[in-house]
Amino acid sequence: MKKLIPFILCHIIFAGAFAQEKAPRLIVRGDDMGYSHAGNEALIKSYKDGFESSIEVIVPSPWFPEAVKMLAENPGIDVGIHLALTSEWDNVKWRPLSDCPSLKDADGYFYPMINSNKNYPKRAILENDWKIADVEKEFRAQIEMAIKKIPRISHFSSHMGCASMTPEVKALTIKLATEYKIPIIVTDDQLKYAPYDGDHKTPQEKVESFIRMLGKLEAGQTYLFVDHPGLDSPELRAIHHIGYEDVAMDRQGVTDLFTSEKVKAVIKEKGIKVIGYRDLGK
Repeated sequence: MKKLIPFILCHIIFAGAFAQEKAPRLIVRGDDMGYSHAGNEALIKSYKDGFESSIEVIVPSPWFPEAVKMLAENPGIDVGIHLALTSEWDNVKWRPLSDCPSLKDADGYFYPMINSNKNYPKRAILENDWKIADVEKEFRAQIEMAIKKIPRISHFSSHMGCASMTPEVKALTIKLATEYKIPIIVTDDQLKYAPYDGDHKTPQEKVESFIRMLGKLEAGQTYLFVDHPGLDSPELRAIHHIGYEDVAMDRQGVTDLFTSEKVKAVIKEKGIKVIGYRDLGK
């Protein structure tokens, strides 16, 4: 029997290690840091008090300087550059960092939309005479500012899909990712998108549909969940655009989700490993 004990222990350790290795992995990404003070606070709260594992920063946004300070105070959070060519809100705007005339509206701001939108006629980038040289100039300015201010940047992502708005822009983004040695392209084999599973308008619906999604994650696969934490504050109640007016309530619900004790318990129970982009190669 004594000879069997080491074998049994080794078998248990190996089985446990194998199960851990095969556990589903999930990146929980919070987007749009910099667009508001309330958004910055919520993103940090979702990391410190919750299970958010990556934050995406909009470099030309008005609250970027505060974001830089907050991220320096929280060195454990994974950070990505959220490349941006739009400024979608009606009551707060941001401008390009570079001299790129074809990406600006008549007032010098980014256009609010990428694709045509009936609520904002002729105010989408793709409806105007944009130039790829201007896109490259602006992307470089954002990347270099991010690297300067947040040296631990681990990846690119894009705001409202701007980095893949045309094949030409997508090819440019791949080129810049290679040049700056910052990953952006992740294949479907490496990372699968995991959206809400069901209605998710109210805070309770968000929790329930997120938990249903967790129940469908497969062993050995890596997934990405994306949403936008915020706080239901006077500031955020003043931020909206046509078609998305309940920003404060909606984004408070995301913060509630990302800090939910019930969801944390389900993640632990199911053995799901929450990771950042920087962990993808491990």
